Amino acid sequence: MERSEKYDTFLQGFGSALPLLRAMAKLAMDGVLAGTAWAIASGLWFQNELRPTNLAVWVVLCCLVNTLFRIGSPLYRLTTIPDVTQVGYAIMTLMGLSFVLKYIPTLNALLGQDHSVAFGASLLTGMFWVTLRIGRRVLFESRARRLIKDTTAGRPLHRTLLVGAGRAGVLVAQELMNHKELGYRVLGFLDDDPEKLGSRINGIRVLGGTPDIPRVTAEFGITHAVLALPAAPGRKIRELIDEFQRQWVVVKTVPGIFNLLGERTWKPDIQEISIEDLLRREPVQLDHTALREALAGKKVLITGAGGSIGGELARQVAALKCGHLMLLGRGENSLWHIQRDMQAHFPEQPFSLELMDIRNRDGLRDIFERNRPDIVIHAAAHKHVPFLETHPVEGVENNIFGTLNVMEAARDFGARKVVNISTDKAVNPTNVLGATKRIAECIVLHVASGAQSGAGFMSVRFGNVLGSRGSVVPIFREQIEHGGPLTVTHEAMTRFFMTIPEASQLVLQAALFGESGKVYVLNMGEPVRIMDLATDMARLSGLTPGRDIQIDVVGLRPGEKIHEELFMDEERSQTHVHPKLMEAKPHPIGDSKLLEGLSHFRQAIKLPHEARQPRIVELLKELVPTYKPSLTGVGRYGGHVRDRRTTPLEVPPDIDRRARHRIEPVPKP
Repeated sequence: MERSEKYDTFLQGFGSALPLLRAMAKLAMDGVLAGTAWAIASGLWFQNELRPTNLAVWVVLCCLVNTLFRIGSPLYRLTTIPDVTQVGYAIMTLMGLSFVLKYIPTLNALLGQDHSVAFGASLLTGMFWVTLRIGRRVLFESRARRLIKDTTAGRPLHRTLLVGAGRAGVLVAQELMNHKELGYRVLGFLDDDPEKLGSRINGIRVLGGTPDIPRVTAEFGITHAVLALPAAPGRKIRELIDEFQRQWVVVKTVPGIFNLLGERTWKPDIQEISIEDLLRREPVQLDHTALREALAGKKVLITGAGGSIGGELARQVAALKCGHLMLLGRGENSLWHIQRDMQAHFPEQPFSLELMDIRNRDGLRDIFERNRPDIVIHAAAHKHVPFLETHPVEGVENNIFGTLNVMEAARDFGARKVVNISTDKAVNPTNVLGATKRIAECIVLHVASGAQSGAGFMSVRFGNVLGSRGSVVPIFREQIEHGGPLTVTHEAMTRFFMTIPEASQLVLQAALFGESGKVYVLNMGEPVRIMDLATDMARLSGLTPGRDIQIDVVGLRPGEKIHEELFMDEERSQTHVHPKLMEAKPHPIGDSKLLEGLSHFRQAIKLPHEARQPRIVELLKELVPTYKPSLTGVGRYGGHVRDRRTTPLEVPPDIDRRARHRIEPVPKP
């Protein structure tokens, strides 16, 4: 063997033995400290003669207790309160032994001392052990601070205020103090607990409560604020942000623990304010325990699993641990992404992928026949309003016949619970998306009437889902990153909003506990003006609308409504499924009329393009009497729909799509 190979072998052997050597060194060091404590207690404190045998017995006893409580395992430079607590348990054990020495003749003879010596030695041993660990931690942190100070020399630090002096605030303060390279200098806490006012936490003073924001920011020159309030309601967050914005303070936050799924550990990750935290209502919380029990051992199939909603549904189901999860979608890239996510975050959840288009009836039925799912969540659909105004046939094939294929396969192969994801655009629709989803709701009701006893088929209507692909929030974020402008299609436009977790939990709640043949809607509070949303997002990014970034009104897109609705007239009623769930009672399409309409749709799809488009619109109006085609969509040509991929869009005189409204500049104070 070459000399270099022998040297490498030696290093490898030494490296594998290093942890054992380190543990032995720590034990020896603690033994020396225990011996020193005995010598002090015996020779100086109680004026007794120091005997080597007694000393050796005490050291061995301390080393045994040390090993029993594993107090040498942690890294001393990272000593924490739990580590010190463990040392305390060991010392209490030694102190307890000191009282029972006189009842153990053999041990008492070996020690040869009064039990009070052992008690005093226990106290001193504990002091020495704790001092060693805390001293090493202090030395390590002082060196780290000097190193960070050298690397950040000359760089200005943000004068930072932490709002919330609870557990999250303490963790954030520790992170910011230990990592000066992040660029934050913590000057104090704000907390509304009167008991904390004026106190110091980790050396940082509590300067006041949230009503003191103007005074504290002015007095201490605050430039940044971190909201360490992960469980605070959206209304409270909005009030704090508004106040800090008035003081020209940049605001950041930490994520709430309920936003993290599965077994992921909470950590103080400072990030930009998320618009999900600013819903103008309290987020809906559902009963996870009941959901977990209902999903246990069940086979769950999700269509459209590669999309925003389908993917979040997959994560929610995996976090609740079902028997087997089947993820069906037609996009191989999106399925690949959700596969990686599942493998990384839910390794214990059995799952499989099914690459399939729901329009492929035979292929879909084969999947259902092989897997026999207990619960089916139908999230696959075309959802882009302007695209479907240009391509209505795609909406018919996917949203109508794709839904029919899924519902029939679920019914024929024994699914017990089936939920179809619908939209608030199905109420008094003005676009192809809403009309096709309204027909899909009726298909679900039709299939439910012929399902086996005990099987449940239902629909759930969503509002706009914050953060989903194609929603307004990611668009606004991208526009802010590029410097604007933020584009709003109408000044008065409003939408109902819900978060992705809310939407997913609503589906699960309805699927597991809802009644067959029902349409459920989440009580999403009051609608939100899109103009307000754009203004909020600009301000949350530290920008002043009209000065730092423009907000332009660009006109309605094809098929858009100014205001969405959750219910048609006299459609609303309360349900027992959840206090925040409402039941819609839409007027169904008669079975004969529905089947006849589906037959006519099959014929219309085969027509030439010039005849196919108007015929589809005509059939949509026949099946959905409340459908009023938008003048900016397929309805703007009356009964005829031209191919707008090649024909310029002629805007009616009363709709100026090129008009732009700009927010008036706000003078800088």
